[in-house]
Amino acid sequence: MSSSIWRALRGVPPADLRAARLQAHYAAQWLARAARAHIMAMPDDGHTNLGWDDAFGGFITHPHPDDARLGLRIGDLTLALLGASGSAPAETFALGGRREADARDWLGRMAQKRGLDPRGFDAPLPYRLTPHPLASGGAYTPAALAGPLAELARWYANANGALGATRENIVGRGLAAPPVRCWPHHFDLDTLVTVAPGRTTGIGFEPGDEHYDEPYFYVSVYPAPDAARLPALPAVGHWHTQSFTAAIAPATRILAATDQGAAVAEFLHTAVAAAIGALRS
Repeated sequence: MSSSIWRALRGVPPADLRAARLQAHYAAQWLARAARAHIMAMPDDGHTNLGWDDAFGGFITHPHPDDARLGLRIGDLTLALLGASGSAPAETFALGGRREADARDWLGRMAQKRGLDPRGFDAPLPYRLTPHPLASGGAYTPAALAGPLAELARWYANANGALGATRENIVGRGLAAPPVRCWPHHFDLDTLVTVAPGRTTGIGFEPGDEHYDEPYFYVSVYPAPDAARLPALPAVGHWHTQSFTAAIAPATRILAATDQGAAVAEFLHTAVAAAIGALRS
């Protein structure tokens, strides 16, 4: 990814970024619920994955039966009903000061206006989220997290660009790589490349999880190769070998780089070559 496209990351206190990530993760589940309720099922739950829309500044679902899409703007945690063309919202619902029940009520009314059954919004998620006050009636607080949410949006925009460029290079090498999408379960951006039957590399970005409580880029290798044979990575990266094997570039190292975008591009280029090489050996 060209460093001229990369949006400089300023760094925010980890606890604040974590708080922003958790609220955004909960809010994104409304897009996943809408997809499960109203979009034809795809293999591997693919109908629930989300695309990043840079003009909108957030995530957007696949088209619904009426060609409308539901979006979540990350910077201020606003749900939006978008038309089939462009990113101009037809209806919006700011989550600030609102609770999950309020979001359900608005989405239900929007669904009924469009002739869709709102009851699908009430189905439980097929996975567990990190416990949070939102799950027990707490309210969203985007105003108090304006800076961290803006930083989180920059991370996603940068990751979408960097991973998209990496995907184009992989496709140019003759390998199939699906479009980069966000998966609501882990809230990560990812493209999964099959190098050979049963041998895959996942190339993506995670905003933070139980493994690393900070944003990070990753290039996974499955099945895990002999770690001793893995090549060295650029300074922003290291090999993670506990529970899973992946090249990891954490936020702390990226933020310290002189040219953040160039450092991430070099990491992804080197790590992808190493992963493909290991899976082909």
